[in-house]
Amino acid sequence: MEKIRVIISNRQKQIRVPTGVRMLIRRCCHAVLQLEGFPDPAEISVSFVDNDQIKEMNRQYRQVDRATDVLSFPMMEYDRPGDFEGKAFVRSMSVSPETQELILGDIVLCPEVIREQAEEYGHSQWREFSFLVVHSMLHLFGYDHIREEERTEMEKEQKRIMEQLKIYR
Repeated sequence: MEKIRVIISNRQKQIRVPTGVRMLIRRCCHAVLQLEGFPDPAEISVSFVDNDQIKEMNRQYRQVDRATDVLSFPMMEYDRPGDFEGKAFVRSMSVSPETQELILGDIVLCPEVIREQAEEYGHSQWREFSFLVVHSMLHLFGYDHIREEERTEMEKEQKRIMEQLKIYR
């Protein structure tokens, strides 16, 4: 697998991001890239924001007026999700001028919502962070869950990657 750069920034002060979460995020990003067979050097940006910030982004980009756990902003468009054969899958892409890495996109996480959801679902924050990063990475690769068949395919991939990472609870 080629070089992967995961740039992580903390743009919130409300919740202390648990120790080791940055390493976990990088591990999840690498696993998705590897298991999806992505062949090129890539760059991914991950940001932590507070409830107000993610609510504003959700309103601005999705017209949904509430805080959410994660938002994904892909920088590439695909003809078919996860199909990297011959690179004919890419309709548009961005390349970092400094490193020549493909910029896959941005992931925005809200630790406040993630902590609440972990408690609500009865599992660890580690599991919740992992799942949301895997979920978001799949969005960066063109997966979606609007139609039933898309949702089924995306859920199958999420499960396969989480099992490979050995993150269950």
